[in-house]
Amino acid sequence: MKVSARNVFKGKVREFRPGAVNSEVIIELAGGETLVAVVTMESVDNLKLVPGADAVALIKAPWVMLMTESSDIRLSARNCLTGKVVSVTEGAVNAEVTLELAGGTKVYSIITRDAVQELGLAPGLSATAVIKASHIILGVPA
Repeated sequence: MKVSARNVFKGKVREFRPGAVNSEVIIELAGGETLVAVVTMESVDNLKLVPGADAVALIKAPWVMLMTESSDIRLSARNCLTGKVVSVTEGAVNAEVTLELAGGTKVYSIITRDAVQELGLAPGLSATAVIKASHIILGVPA
C-alpha cells in the first residue's frame, strides 16, 4: 500500500467501543503504545475491526500537533504520545519534526517554523504528539 500520509502505523485492534453511529477503535502499536480512532459503525463492520485483527492507522503529518511541558495539561484529544525529538527539518515556512516514542515508533509532524522556535524543539527534547481520534483513518490488509 502506497499512501501520501506521512504517518503509517501498523498494529492490532485491542478493543472497540461501539456507539450508535461511531465507535472508538483502540489500536495497539508494535512498541506497546495505543492509538484511539473514531470511525463509523459501518466502517467497523466493513473492515471487520475485531479484537486481534491487523489494522493500519494513517495520519497526515499536518494533523499532528506538538506540545512541550505537557505534564499539567489535560486535553480532549484522545491521543497524546510522548517521545523524544530526533530531527527537525526546516523549510521556508514549515518544519517537519520527527519524534521517536519509547517503543521505537516514529511520529512525523508538520508545524510552522515559528512554532518550532516557540517550543524550543531540537533533537533530544521531550515533546508530545497530540492527535484527535477523528483524524485517524483506519485500514486493514487486503
